[in-house]
Amino acid sequence: QVQVVESGGGLVQAGGSLRLSCAASGSIFSISAMGWYRQAPGKQREPVAILITESGSTTYADSVKGRFTISRDSAKNTVYLQMNSLKPEDTAVYYCALTTTLGGYWGQGTQVTVSS
Repeated sequence: QVQVVESGGGLVQAGGSLRLSCAASGSIFSISAMGWYRQAPGKQREPVAILITESGSTTYADSVKGRFTISRDSAKNTVYLQMNSLKPEDTAVYYCALTTTLGGYWGQGTQVTVSS
């Protein structure tokens, strides 16, 4: 059993910052990727930032490049998303996703609301 728990969402004014955390626990075997996705009302879930654990390489959605940073604490099986210069269009439920050799796992999501 694997648990993925996000935290750190909330309400922030445009231009502000938030840091999301995602902690994975349980029967975790080789983690190949950790990432953040988001889903705004009426829209499909989209990838925001992905980190490949073996190489450390990262990929970002064009809309967040230069503003968001994904990082990882491997000892704690935790991944972070530092979000700066937030915009109202960043408002969404943010989900953490974990890819392992045994499959993929999702967290329950955390709401991020950016007011104008």
